[in-house]
Amino acid sequence: MSGGEAPDGDLLARVFLTRVIEPGDEIGGRWVRELGAREVARRLRDGGAALPGASAQRWAGLRARAGRAEPARDLAVAREAGVRFVGPGEAEWPGQLDDLGDARPLGLWVRGRPSLRVWALRSVALVGARACTQYGAHMAAALAAGLAERGWVVVSGGAYGIDGAAHRGALGAGGATVAVLACGVDQPYPRGHTELITRIAEQGLVIGELPPGDHPTPSRFVLRNRVIAALTRGTVVVEAAYRSGSLVTARAAQRLGRHTMAVPGPATSGLSAGAHELLRGDAVLVTDAAEIVELIGDMGELAPDRRGPVLPRDLLEPGARRVLAALPARRAAAADEVARGAQTTEDDAIARLYELRALGYVERHGDGWKLTRESVTSVRGGRSPC
Repeated sequence: MSGGEAPDGDLLARVFLTRVIEPGDEIGGRWVRELGAREVARRLRDGGAALPGASAQRWAGLRARAGRAEPARDLAVAREAGVRFVGPGEAEWPGQLDDLGDARPLGLWVRGRPSLRVWALRSVALVGARACTQYGAHMAAALAAGLAERGWVVVSGGAYGIDGAAHRGALGAGGATVAVLACGVDQPYPRGHTELITRIAEQGLVIGELPPGDHPTPSRFVLRNRVIAALTRGTVVVEAAYRSGSLVTARAAQRLGRHTMAVPGPATSGLSAGAHELLRGDAVLVTDAAEIVELIGDMGELAPDRRGPVLPRDLLEPGARRVLAALPARRAAAADEVARGAQTTEDDAIARLYELRALGYVERHGDGWKLTRESVTSVRGGRSPC
């Protein structure tokens, strides 16, 4: 199709509109919902009165873009790069994106073999700071690897820092990952991640709203985050400052009713401040993949119970533990004193004390009993006796 021809068919109209209307434009989305993609494309091509909600200046800008759009050429370029266009209502379209309402993408450009719809059904977003710490990168990679090993798809934005660590963690575990870009999917960005994004396209999926060759802008990065939030069952913020774009993703997830999670970090780190702010609200604290899956997974996918190490005294019978606890830390005590402290009879206390002596916890001092040097710290849990 040449630049002067009207779009033919809904798919071609939507391809055309990705060149004209910016991602997340709710006014443009309303036009498409009310009039259909083909009619909106026709109006933009043919001119005439502006559509509702567009000023004369904005309408002129959209018309100028429309005059340069070549949807047939975009589709041909995409095919050459191994990229396909998926529109709402098609078999591969993830239905959860419809939750965005009029901010729903006009369509998605998809690079990679797997089905986006199928992968999105069991996916989780891992996002965070670009200038992350070593701790943040380690946590992102470990969480991603753990999720991948459990059969979950890791979704992120392909950026430096936490995004890159998350993608690498999933790939390193032989798992599935999706990069959502704020530019044409045939033009990897950032350039320093060309090799990584190429590997993602080979092993997973690279998707975006913008047509081939289009470049990223600050506003497109922000608007891209709503797609990450809507596409997945939940969003995990691994490390983020107060003004991090990953907080935009988390808040979009909250508005959409998705699970929102955050990983705690040092209270003194500015790069953990944003994550901690989320945790002061409705976000759930997570520290490993099992905890994430417990929240977003199916019934029965529970994280293991957390507990400290089992100490030798934990294996004692309850009665013996009470007698042991009744012994003073710094002096010997008679059996009747120990019995009163343990709330038992003197005969029972004596029997327990002999049992504890055999185990090395106590020793006999004349007519009294005293904790052994080695057991003082053990019994008191490492605290100095008062």
